[in-house]
Amino acid sequence: MKKIIGLLLLFLGLTWAGFAQSLSNLSTLRVDNLSDAQIEQLIKRAESSGLTPTQLEAMAREQGLSPIEAAKLRERINNLQRRAQSPNQSSASFGSRNMPGNLMNNDPFDSIRRADPYFDLTPFQKKIFGYKLFHNRNLDFNPSLNLPTPQGYVIGAGDQLLVDVYGASQQSFDLTVSPEGRVLVPNIGPVQVGGSTIEAATSRLKNSLSRIYSGLAGGNPNTFLEIRLGNIRSIKVSMVGELTKPGTYTLPSFATVFNGLFAAGGPNENGAFRNIQVYRDSRLVATVDIYEFLAKGEQSSNITLQDNDVVIVPPVQARVEIMGPVRREGFFEVKPNESLQDLYIYTGGFLPTAYKERVTIRRFENNQRKVLDVVQADFGSFPPKDGDEILISESMNRYTNRVQISGAVFQPGEYSLEEKNLTVSELINRAEGLKPEAFVTRATLYRTNSDLTLGAESIDLKGILEGTTEDVMLRNEDLLFIPSRYKIQEEFYVKISGEINLPGTYPYASEMTVGDLILRSGGLLQSATNSSIEIARRVRDASSGKIAEILTLSINSDLSFSQEEKNLTLQPFDHVFIRRSPGFEREQLVRVTGEVIYPGDFAISGADERISDVIKRAGGLNQFAYPKGANLIRRTVYYKGMTEEEIKEMLMKEIRTKLDPEKNRELNEAENILFERLTTKLGELEEIQMEQAKKAAERRLEQFYVMDSLRLDSALNAVRLKEQDLVGIDLEAILANPGGPEDLILQEGDIIQIPKQLQTVRMVGEVLLPTTTRYEKSQGLRGYISKAGGFSENARRSKTYIIYANGDARRTHSFLGLKFYPSVEPGAEIVVPEKPNRERISTAGWIGLASSLATVAILVQTIVNNSNNP
Repeated sequence: MKKIIGLLLLFLGLTWAGFAQSLSNLSTLRVDNLSDAQIEQLIKRAESSGLTPTQLEAMAREQGLSPIEAAKLRERINNLQRRAQSPNQSSASFGSRNMPGNLMNNDPFDSIRRADPYFDLTPFQKKIFGYKLFHNRNLDFNPSLNLPTPQGYVIGAGDQLLVDVYGASQQSFDLTVSPEGRVLVPNIGPVQVGGSTIEAATSRLKNSLSRIYSGLAGGNPNTFLEIRLGNIRSIKVSMVGELTKPGTYTLPSFATVFNGLFAAGGPNENGAFRNIQVYRDSRLVATVDIYEFLAKGEQSSNITLQDNDVVIVPPVQARVEIMGPVRREGFFEVKPNESLQDLYIYTGGFLPTAYKERVTIRRFENNQRKVLDVVQADFGSFPPKDGDEILISESMNRYTNRVQISGAVFQPGEYSLEEKNLTVSELINRAEGLKPEAFVTRATLYRTNSDLTLGAESIDLKGILEGTTEDVMLRNEDLLFIPSRYKIQEEFYVKISGEINLPGTYPYASEMTVGDLILRSGGLLQSATNSSIEIARRVRDASSGKIAEILTLSINSDLSFSQEEKNLTLQPFDHVFIRRSPGFEREQLVRVTGEVIYPGDFAISGADERISDVIKRAGGLNQFAYPKGANLIRRTVYYKGMTEEEIKEMLMKEIRTKLDPEKNRELNEAENILFERLTTKLGELEEIQMEQAKKAAERRLEQFYVMDSLRLDSALNAVRLKEQDLVGIDLEAILANPGGPEDLILQEGDIIQIPKQLQTVRMVGEVLLPTTTRYEKSQGLRGYISKAGGFSENARRSKTYIIYANGDARRTHSFLGLKFYPSVEPGAEIVVPEKPNRERISTAGWIGLASSLATVAILVQTIVNNSNNP
């Protein structure tokens, strides 16, 4: 509650007129009376208290702010926030509790202030016509002092008169008007000029100086006199009445009524703009109408002020509001003798969309509201009254002579329905005729019924165009729709897959053959067979239970046209399958690394090639080989190698790189053509990959959930999903008995590793000092454990096992309490696992277990007793 009261006190601390609100009367708050500047200060005060605008609104509603006013407050804050987000501050947001302290240098509202010269005005003030005139920061009514001396300027005390005598005689005088209104001319004496105009003062000084300069007088003077103003005096003017800042102002003596009004901030919300009165010596000397200046540029009443003038702005007597499609909406002050016609001059006139035949007037009369209808003929005689709301309606959004045509014509759109009758065929001619794909069997004419419902009429378009059917007369708002054949049927396509350069879906063309589709899809791969090509064709009659019709076709290997191919043209939605040639096999590689004569990659020569065959091709083992440590690395089913398409793409990229003209300028014409051809093919492959990537993205979420279910045991899956496994082999037995059971048949990607002679043993796991030590033939497993410091307290001794260099593993066995440890070989790794963590049963657990056992015992006893006493 203290936080709310503090916030409200900050809210009440804003000093604008009409903004302060009583703590006990927040329900009377009117958001429309708050300017953007006041909303800005409200947001800043809330943020300084650690509150967001949303929390501010919630607290205000708790204190009694009505839902309507709360909605207005929310809308004003949101609008202000959106306007304050400049392009380089798109991420800025109000409500942040870390606002910079220097608001002058980093203020999110500063851009609004610079862009909106009326930032300090409330929405109501902005709607008052003429109110913005004196609140525009880009407008300056200060009088200009760089003007020729006006002949009608009234001289007063403090003015500096510069008198120039020229001609036969020359002299200059710098005279200052005394408080008594006199100037002291040397050798002449005082001359009274106060209250006189420049023109009258010139005549007086000329008469006085003619006593010295005789050439000034007479009908043919040869000496002349001119008076200029030097420093002008300041005057005091009282600005009173309904002004924003009433008071007494010191202004230059050139100042006009508008200068005084601008200094006083102009009329306030209740001030009159059309009856501003200027009093001089208690007499009314001018009445200023600001509307005449705004609408017509008329400034005849904008007189020059004099010292001690009083400018009075009385309260507005009659103000009306105009709403609707006019060029300038808002509140307008009206005089008693003005009509609606006069008022529309200040609005700028009607917009083209306005309904000018009649306006609606909402008026207060006899303590209640009433509505008046004023027709256009009475605009010049109808007098608006104070408080009237003048509502201007929109014209109906309906056409009187429009017809439309859409669909398969060359120029669809709107057309004029002239006085003469217009038919369907004439409308088609105006639209430059039908497109070739137009569906001429029928068209639809959509019509607007008299009750504004939509009606449809089927048109025999073909009959109308051929003259066999009577043409249809069009009416206003008719819409003729001529469909395209392609939009009323499924798009035809054919598919090809298998051993083809660019498998996929292609548009169907009439009389297309399998050879045409093969050419369109980039031609056959070398692995493809030209015989036994299958075509899967849709079956239209599903009642037979047949899903697809399978057709078989053979084509010439050079893709020359054959009669069989000509007789079996493709139909829409056919799927062509190009099979792999039975005798084609891509090369498969294995790798031999380590201690052989010729290590490296080897191609598998036959399906039954074994480890011993490849070792033999590698030149056999060298003198440093350790055959007992040899192992085989083999791919698992989870191996994600490159597909044939990826391999083909990689090879084409390698060839294109070597033929790049920018890197290799010594290319012949054939190589340049090959480079361009490869670039084109790779571009087509990239397009296909983009399509496949889109489809893969759609399936990614589902695959994520499937894979997520496999993550129940991450350690288990890390082993299960490995792409390669280490297979232990006995190379000595393999070389001793080639082709025997130990001699495995090789698969693509196999890696045979033959290490050098190993001389160390490694101890890991739960030993005191995991380390690697030299191999000693006489040492057993326990001896090596001792070299590692022995078992740790968490060691699970009975499960100790050894991983040999070839990948095999053996564990410790127990029999009749005796432990049998596996033998240690060079390169072996001794692993001591950790004891599993077992949770001990607490006291409460033991009590629960005892209670359960006691219950079971009682039940057993009861069953036994019941069986003995039938």
